Amino acid sequence: MQLPLAFIVLKHQYSCMSAKESKTPKFETAMAELEELVAQIETGNLSLEDSLKQFEQGIKLSQVCQKALTNAEQRVKILTDSLNESSASEEDFHIPE
Repeated sequence: MQLPLAFIVLKHQYSCMSAKESKTPKFETAMAELEELVAQIETGNLSLEDSLKQFEQGIKLSQVCQKALTNAEQRVKILTDSLNESSASEEDFHIPE
């Protein structure tokens, strides 16, 4: 059985993401850190310089989250497109009279 090209591409993308995971926090971790940064900034107890550092870190974390969501969306699209291509249509089940 030969795997569809979509699955091969998906597997390659996933293996590339796995190699990068050691440097980049996972989505859930990045989101939790981002929420914590926002809470710290909103207290108003940070200096301007510290607020800017936190804001900069927040931008980086939001980019991590956005990239993770984009990758997840792409994986879902590949899987659903592949499923739709392989599913049978009504015509396949038409019984001649």
